[in-house]
Amino acid sequence: MSNPEEIRARLETLSASESPSVDEVRAAVADLLAVLERGEVRAAEPHDDGWRVHAWVKRGLLLGFRVGSDVESHLATAFHFRDRESFPALDVPSTRAGVRVVPGGTTVRRGVFLAAGVVIMPPAYVNVGAWVGERTMIDSHALVGSCAQVGARVHLSAAAQIGGVLEPVGAMPVVVEDDVFVGGGCGVYEGTRVRRRAVLAPGVILSRSVPLFDTVRGEVHRGSVAQPLEVPEGAVVVPGSREAGGDWARARGLQLYAPVIVKYRDASTDSAAALEEALR
Repeated sequence: MSNPEEIRARLETLSASESPSVDEVRAAVADLLAVLERGEVRAAEPHDDGWRVHAWVKRGLLLGFRVGSDVESHLATAFHFRDRESFPALDVPSTRAGVRVVPGGTTVRRGVFLAAGVVIMPPAYVNVGAWVGERTMIDSHALVGSCAQVGARVHLSAAAQIGGVLEPVGAMPVVVEDDVFVGGGCGVYEGTRVRRRAVLAPGVILSRSVPLFDTVRGEVHRGSVAQPLEVPEGAVVVPGSREAGGDWARARGLQLYAPVIVKYRDASTDSAAALEEALR
Protein backbone atom coordinates (compact mmCIF):
# COMPACT_ATOMS: atom_id res chain seq x y z
CA MET A 1 0.00 0.00 0.00
CA SER A 2 1.48 3.39 -1.06
CA ASN A 3 1.99 6.10 1.52
CA PRO A 4 0.84 9.71 0.87
CA GLU A 5 4.30 10.97 -0.10
CA GLU A 6 4.74 8.20 -2.68
CA ILE A 7 1.29 8.94 -4.08
CA ARG A 8 2.09 12.63 -4.25
CA ALA A 9 5.33 12.00 -6.16
CA ARG A 10 3.57 9.72 -8.65
CA LEU A 11 0.73 12.18 -9.24
CA GLU A 12 3.04 15.16 -9.68
CA THR A 13 5.10 13.25 -12.24
CA LEU A 14 1.98 12.14 -14.11
CA SER A 15 0.45 15.64 -13.98
CA ALA A 16 3.59 17.10 -15.55
CA SER A 17 3.48 14.62 -18.43
CA GLU A 18 1.79 15.65 -21.68
CA SER A 19 0.61 12.08 -22.34
CA PRO A 20 0.62 10.10 -19.10
CA SER A 21 -0.17 6.40 -19.07
CA VAL A 22 -3.89 6.03 -18.45
CA ASP A 23 -3.38 2.85 -16.42
CA GLU A 24 -0.75 4.55 -14.23
CA VAL A 25 -3.02 7.55 -13.68
CA ARG A 26 -5.97 5.37 -12.72
CA ALA A 27 -3.85 3.42 -10.24
CA ALA A 28 -2.43 6.59 -8.68
CA VAL A 29 -5.85 8.27 -8.46
CA ALA A 30 -7.34 5.13 -6.88
CA ASP A 31 -4.60 5.27 -4.23
CA LEU A 32 -5.30 8.98 -3.68
CA LEU A 33 -9.01 8.32 -3.17
CA ALA A 34 -8.20 5.61 -0.64
CA VAL A 35 -5.99 7.85 1.53
CA LEU A 36 -8.54 10.67 1.29
CA GLU A 37 -11.26 8.31 2.49
CA ARG A 38 -9.13 7.21 5.44
CA GLY A 39 -8.41 10.82 6.42
CA GLU A 40 -4.66 10.39 5.91
CA VAL A 41 -4.63 13.21 3.35
CA ARG A 42 -6.81 16.31 3.04
CA ALA A 43 -7.26 18.88 0.28
CA ALA A 44 -6.63 21.53 2.95
CA GLU A 45 -5.89 21.37 6.66
CA PRO A 46 -5.51 23.73 9.62
CA HIS A 47 -2.15 24.93 10.95
CA ASP A 48 -1.18 27.36 13.67
CA ASP A 49 -1.00 30.19 11.10
CA GLY A 50 -4.27 29.29 9.35
CA TRP A 51 -5.40 26.85 6.69
CA ARG A 52 -3.10 25.47 4.01
CA VAL A 53 -4.10 24.05 0.63
CA HIS A 54 -2.53 20.86 -0.67
CA ALA A 55 -2.55 21.69 -4.37
CA TRP A 56 -1.20 18.28 -5.33
CA VAL A 57 -4.40 16.64 -4.07
CA LYS A 58 -6.48 18.80 -6.39
CA ARG A 59 -4.10 18.16 -9.27
CA GLY A 60 -4.54 14.44 -8.68
CA LEU A 61 -8.33 14.70 -8.72
CA LEU A 62 -8.30 16.79 -11.89
CA LEU A 63 -6.00 14.22 -13.48
CA GLY A 64 -8.57 11.55 -12.66
CA PHE A 65 -11.27 13.52 -14.46
CA ARG A 66 -8.90 14.02 -17.40
CA VAL A 67 -8.41 10.31 -18.07
CA GLY A 68 -11.76 9.01 -16.79
CA SER A 69 -14.50 7.83 -19.13
CA ASP A 70 -18.24 8.16 -18.62
CA VAL A 71 -19.80 4.79 -17.82
CA GLU A 72 -23.30 3.74 -16.85
CA SER A 73 -23.93 2.42 -13.36
CA HIS A 74 -27.08 0.95 -11.88
CA LEU A 75 -27.88 0.73 -8.18
CA ALA A 76 -31.08 -1.28 -8.00
CA THR A 77 -33.74 -0.23 -10.52
CA ALA A 78 -34.45 3.27 -9.23
CA PHE A 79 -30.98 4.80 -9.53
CA HIS A 80 -29.12 5.17 -12.81
CA PHE A 81 -25.88 7.13 -13.23
CA ARG A 82 -23.51 8.10 -15.98
CA ASP A 83 -20.25 9.51 -14.67
CA ARG A 84 -16.47 9.19 -14.72
CA GLU A 85 -15.59 5.61 -13.81
CA SER A 86 -12.59 6.93 -11.85
CA PHE A 87 -14.94 8.51 -9.27
CA PRO A 88 -17.74 6.06 -8.45
CA ALA A 89 -20.12 6.37 -5.52
CA LEU A 90 -18.71 5.36 -2.15
CA ASP A 91 -20.27 2.34 -0.46
CA VAL A 92 -20.60 4.12 2.88
CA PRO A 93 -22.20 1.35 5.00
CA SER A 94 -19.42 -1.12 4.24
CA THR A 95 -16.53 1.34 4.61
CA ARG A 96 -17.57 3.67 7.44
CA ALA A 97 -18.23 2.29 10.90
CA GLY A 98 -20.34 4.65 12.98
CA VAL A 99 -21.62 6.71 10.02
CA ARG A 100 -25.38 6.83 9.52
CA VAL A 101 -26.82 7.33 6.02
CA VAL A 102 -30.62 7.40 6.12
CA PRO A 103 -32.33 5.81 3.07
CA GLY A 104 -33.72 8.11 0.40
CA GLY A 105 -31.28 8.97 -2.37
CA THR A 106 -28.07 10.29 -0.79
CA THR A 107 -24.84 9.89 -2.76
CA VAL A 108 -21.31 10.14 -1.38
CA ARG A 109 -18.60 10.07 -4.01
CA ARG A 110 -15.33 8.21 -3.60
CA GLY A 111 -12.48 10.21 -2.08
CA VAL A 112 -14.62 11.58 0.78
CA PHE A 113 -13.68 11.28 4.46
CA LEU A 114 -16.56 10.83 6.90
CA ALA A 115 -15.65 10.71 10.59
CA ALA A 116 -17.44 8.58 13.16
CA GLY A 117 -20.89 9.79 14.14
CA VAL A 118 -21.67 11.64 10.90
CA VAL A 119 -25.38 11.55 10.01
CA ILE A 120 -26.59 12.18 6.46
CA MET A 121 -30.29 12.74 5.82
CA PRO A 122 -31.73 12.09 2.35
CA PRO A 123 -31.31 13.26 -0.27
CA ALA A 124 -27.86 14.83 0.12
CA TYR A 125 -24.67 14.87 -1.92
CA VAL A 126 -21.04 14.88 -0.79
CA ASN A 127 -18.50 15.39 -3.57
CA VAL A 128 -14.97 14.06 -4.08
CA GLY A 129 -12.21 15.34 -1.80
CA ALA A 130 -14.55 16.59 0.94
CA TRP A 131 -13.67 16.07 4.62
CA VAL A 132 -16.44 15.88 7.26
CA GLY A 133 -15.67 15.81 10.98
CA GLU A 134 -17.14 13.67 13.74
CA ARG A 135 -20.81 13.92 14.73
CA THR A 136 -21.65 16.40 11.97
CA MET A 137 -25.17 16.29 10.55
CA ILE A 138 -25.78 16.83 6.82
CA ASP A 139 -29.50 17.44 6.43
CA SER A 140 -31.84 16.86 3.49
CA HIS A 141 -30.99 18.48 0.13
CA ALA A 142 -27.65 19.71 1.49
CA LEU A 143 -24.54 19.78 -0.68
CA VAL A 144 -20.93 19.43 0.43
CA GLY A 145 -18.87 20.44 -2.59
CA SER A 146 -15.57 19.07 -3.88
CA CYS A 147 -12.69 19.42 -1.39
CA ALA A 148 -14.85 21.34 1.14
CA GLN A 149 -13.63 21.01 4.72
CA VAL A 150 -16.40 20.64 7.31
CA GLY A 151 -15.47 20.34 10.98
CA ALA A 152 -16.81 18.36 13.90
CA ARG A 153 -20.29 18.78 15.39
CA VAL A 154 -21.43 21.00 12.51
CA HIS A 155 -25.09 21.10 11.51
CA LEU A 156 -25.74 21.72 7.82
CA SER A 157 -29.48 22.35 7.73
CA ALA A 158 -31.84 21.46 4.89
CA ALA A 159 -30.83 22.82 1.47
CA ALA A 160 -27.54 24.28 2.74
CA GLN A 161 -24.94 24.57 -0.02
CA ILE A 162 -21.24 24.32 0.81
CA GLY A 163 -19.47 25.18 -2.42
CA GLY A 164 -16.70 23.16 -4.00
CA VAL A 165 -13.36 24.39 -5.32
CA LEU A 166 -11.17 22.24 -7.57
CA GLU A 167 -9.68 24.95 -9.78
CA PRO A 168 -7.42 26.79 -9.55
CA VAL A 169 -5.59 24.09 -7.61
CA GLY A 170 -4.06 26.56 -5.16
CA ALA A 171 -7.40 28.12 -4.22
CA MET A 172 -8.64 27.60 -0.68
CA PRO A 173 -11.75 25.40 -0.55
CA VAL A 174 -14.73 26.37 1.57
CA VAL A 175 -13.95 25.77 5.24
CA VAL A 176 -16.61 25.35 7.94
CA GLU A 177 -14.92 24.84 11.30
CA ASP A 178 -16.04 22.96 14.41
CA ASP A 179 -19.40 23.58 16.12
CA VAL A 180 -20.83 25.81 13.37
CA PHE A 181 -24.57 25.93 12.73
CA VAL A 182 -25.54 26.54 9.08
CA GLY A 183 -29.22 27.36 8.68
CA GLY A 184 -31.59 26.17 5.99
CA GLY A 185 -31.00 27.45 2.48
CA CYS A 186 -27.61 28.98 3.28
CA GLY A 187 -24.92 29.18 0.62
CA VAL A 188 -21.19 29.32 1.46
CA TYR A 189 -19.00 29.75 -1.61
CA GLU A 190 -15.61 30.79 -3.08
CA GLY A 191 -13.33 29.58 -0.32
CA THR A 192 -15.18 31.35 2.50
CA ARG A 193 -13.94 30.35 5.95
CA VAL A 194 -16.59 30.11 8.67
CA ARG A 195 -14.71 30.01 11.94
CA ARG A 196 -15.66 27.82 14.87
CA ARG A 197 -18.95 28.25 16.75
CA ALA A 198 -20.40 30.70 14.22
CA VAL A 199 -24.14 30.61 13.48
CA LEU A 200 -25.54 31.34 10.01
CA ALA A 201 -29.26 32.10 10.03
CA PRO A 202 -31.43 30.59 7.29
CA GLY A 203 -30.90 32.19 3.91
CA VAL A 204 -27.45 33.67 4.52
CA ILE A 205 -25.25 33.73 1.40
CA LEU A 206 -21.50 34.19 1.80
CA SER A 207 -18.91 34.60 -0.93
CA ARG A 208 -15.64 36.37 -1.51
CA SER A 209 -17.35 39.16 -3.47
CA VAL A 210 -19.97 40.07 -0.83
CA PRO A 211 -18.86 42.16 2.19
CA LEU A 212 -19.92 41.04 5.67
CA PHE A 213 -21.05 43.85 7.99
CA ASP A 214 -20.30 43.53 11.71
CA THR A 215 -22.74 45.71 13.68
CA VAL A 216 -21.24 44.60 17.00
CA ARG A 217 -17.62 45.61 16.33
CA GLY A 218 -18.23 48.24 13.68
CA GLU A 219 -16.18 46.42 11.03
CA VAL A 220 -16.60 45.27 7.44
CA HIS A 221 -15.11 41.90 6.54
CA ARG A 222 -14.12 41.45 2.91
CA GLY A 223 -12.56 38.75 0.79
CA SER A 224 -10.22 39.22 -2.15
CA VAL A 225 -8.63 37.20 -4.92
CA ALA A 226 -5.79 36.32 -2.55
CA GLN A 227 -7.76 36.12 0.70
CA PRO A 228 -11.12 34.40 1.33
CA LEU A 229 -13.91 36.01 3.29
CA GLU A 230 -13.69 35.01 6.97
CA VAL A 231 -16.62 34.86 9.36
CA PRO A 232 -15.28 35.55 12.89
CA GLU A 233 -15.44 32.92 15.61
CA GLY A 234 -18.82 32.81 17.34
CA ALA A 235 -20.44 35.35 15.01
CA VAL A 236 -24.21 35.17 14.47
CA VAL A 237 -24.94 36.17 10.87
CA VAL A 238 -28.36 37.05 9.42
CA PRO A 239 -29.46 38.17 5.94
CA GLY A 240 -29.67 41.94 5.58
CA SER A 241 -29.55 44.71 3.01
CA ARG A 242 -27.76 47.98 2.33
CA GLU A 243 -28.54 50.98 0.17
CA ALA A 244 -27.34 50.74 -3.41
CA GLY A 245 -24.85 53.43 -4.41
CA GLY A 246 -25.56 56.25 -6.85
CA ASP A 247 -28.33 58.84 -7.14
CA TRP A 248 -30.32 56.78 -9.65
CA ALA A 249 -30.41 53.74 -7.34
CA ARG A 250 -31.18 55.81 -4.25
CA ALA A 251 -34.02 57.62 -6.01
CA ARG A 252 -35.64 54.25 -6.63
CA GLY A 253 -35.00 52.87 -3.15
CA LEU A 254 -32.84 50.05 -4.44
CA GLN A 255 -31.14 47.79 -1.91
CA LEU A 256 -28.28 45.28 -2.18
CA TYR A 257 -28.04 42.02 -0.26
CA ALA A 258 -25.73 42.23 2.75
CA PRO A 259 -25.00 39.55 5.38
CA VAL A 260 -24.89 41.13 8.83
CA ILE A 261 -23.33 40.05 12.14
CA VAL A 262 -25.90 40.98 14.78
CA LYS A 263 -24.30 39.38 17.86
CA TYR A 264 -21.70 36.91 19.03
CA ARG A 265 -22.57 33.49 20.35
CA ASP A 266 -23.31 33.20 24.06
CA ALA A 267 -25.02 30.81 26.47
CA SER A 268 -28.51 31.66 25.18
CA THR A 269 -27.49 30.88 21.62
CA ASP A 270 -25.90 27.61 22.68
CA SER A 271 -29.12 26.41 24.30
CA ALA A 272 -30.75 26.12 20.87
CA ALA A 273 -28.30 23.33 20.04
CA ALA A 274 -30.09 21.06 22.54
CA LEU A 275 -32.70 20.33 19.87
CA GLU A 276 -30.07 18.78 17.61
CA GLU A 277 -28.92 16.45 20.40
CA ALA A 278 -32.52 15.35 20.96
CA LEU A 279 -32.93 14.59 17.25
CA ARG A 280 -29.81 12.45 17.31
